Parts: sequence; C-alpha cells; structure tokens
Amino acid sequence: MRIVRDLSQTRLSQASVVTIGNFDGVHVGHQALIERCRLAGSEGIERVVITFEPLPQSWFSPATAPGRLTSPRQKLALFEAGGMDLAWMMRFNQALADLPARDFVGRCLVNALRARHVVVGDDFRFGRKREGDLALLTDLGREFGYTVDIVTEVVDEGDRISSSAVRQALQDGDFSRAAKLLGRPWCMEGRVFRGSQLGRTLGYPTANLKLAASPSPIAGIFAVQARLCGPGRETWMDGVANLGRRPAVGGGDFLVEVHLFDFHGDLYGRRMEVRFIEKIRDEANFSTLDALKKQMQKDEVRARDILGNTIERAV
Repeated sequence: MRIVRDLSQTRLSQASVVTIGNFDGVHVGHQALIERCRLAGSEGIERVVITFEPLPQSWFSPATAPGRLTSPRQKLALFEAGGMDLAWMMRFNQALADLPARDFVGRCLVNALRARHVVVGDDFRFGRKREGDLALLTDLGREFGYTVDIVTEVVDEGDRISSSAVRQALQDGDFSRAAKLLGRPWCMEGRVFRGSQLGRTLGYPTANLKLAASPSPIAGIFAVQARLCGPGRETWMDGVANLGRRPAVGGGDFLVEVHLFDFHGDLYGRRMEVRFIEKIRDEANFSTLDALKKQMQKDEVRARDILGNTIERAV
C-alpha cells in the first residue's frame, strides 16, 4: 500500500474508488466501509482511503479532544490489511478546514484521485464548517461523474458501533465489548526507550514505550500481553503495565511501562505492541518506595491470576 500526505503527491494515472473518514480505531463499522471499497475496486481501479492527521477534533480542540484509539501507524497497517492500494493521510490544518465542500470534491476526489465511486457512512459530512452532506456529495457526483455508495450504520446490541462507543467500553473496563466493537483486542504500540530504571531497582524492570497516539482514552494499572513488532511477530508474553503519567514516581509524560513476567533480555529500540486484558486499579501516589514496591507485588499477583500465569518468583 502506498502512503501520501500532500495533494502534490496525489495525481493518479487511473480511476479510483475512495472511502473517507477519521477511522480512529478502524472498528467494525469502519471495516464495513473499507470492505465495500475493496469490493468496488478491480483491475485498473485503485482502492483509496482518505483519512486525516491530526484528527480534526484534535486540531480544533487539542485540550478537550478524546483519547486516540489507534496511532497513525496502526491505522495504516489496518488499511493495508483491508486491501487498500493507497492511503492519503491528509494534513489537517487551517487551509483544509477552510476548504469549501465543492472544492474538496473537485480538487481531491476528482482532479487528484479520478474518483469513479465514493463510499461513505450515513453520517458523513465534509468541507468548510461541515457544510457538505450526502445530498451535496451525490449531486456533485452527477456533475463530475462519480457514484456514491452510502453504508448504513453497523449496530451491536441495538447500539451504533462508533469510536465513542469503543472509548466508553474501555473506560468502563469492558475490554471484551471493546474487542467485539473493534473486531480485535484493543492494543497500543510504541518503541522501547531507556527510562530512569527505577523499576529495575525495585525488582520490576519495565519496557517504557512512548506513544505515537496521545492522549490515551484510559489510564491505570492493567494485566496485559505484549509482543515485539517486526518479521515473525513474536509470541505474546504476559505482564502488567502502568498506562499514564506515573504519579507514584513524580509524574511526567504519558507513556506505557510494561513489566513482562519471567522475561530476561534487551528490548531497547524495539517496537512493542501491548494488548490490554483487564484493569487492576487506578494510578496512585505512595509515601515511600517500599509502599510502592509492595503494591507492585500485589499488582503482579493480580495480573498473573487474571492471565492464568503461574507465579515463578517470590512475591
């Protein structure tokens, strides 16, 4: 799958079928759009997904934007797995925010992508101040020569599947429901970097991951499984993770600290994917390092119990 960021990079030599959206989470509802786009493509017809980075809500209101469900890297991997030929990650900025709906269609869909078919959800809006609706998209299609396929909402237990519904499930600690809405367990990923090594001092060495998608929709201490990214994608390893700003050690940037059970090895510089299984508790502060260590021991016991992992060390 090819990836482009700018209009100047996007001049197709053949026609395309296009789907458009924020696609945060690439949940089951999003997957319906991607699958419809894939099926509409054929030899000589590019399958294209348009998404936005940063997400519009994050650009307009960074302080109040909801936590991201997927990083840009994760989204791209899911698009490729869904059969897309090209991902256009539009840079959301003032120029794009001010672009009239008609110009978005003319410049992006028609001139750049030579769209012959456009697949969107039934709540799709586009252009300056969300002025474009499905009726306008369809009318412009008659003018410019593309057809519009409107995918109706995908529901689960009577409720619309949405990014907001996934976030709510995660915040409720219902990781099974979140996985059902996503079509896979919820994961985060990042590259392991060298931290203060306080965990090693306390007997709990951690792999510290900087997050490409911030803020997170949840925080706390979790039973997790993790694996290294890359060729062969190694097997899942059990562990316990702190997701947040770590008030127990003075706070700081939002990151993931993962302690892998019974693991010995160098992970620095490797990319790691972390799958969240169950929440154990909220983050908390502690008066002494000894109190923190005792709580970490309790967290390990609880996480091993959740994961069915036999304790191989004294706690």
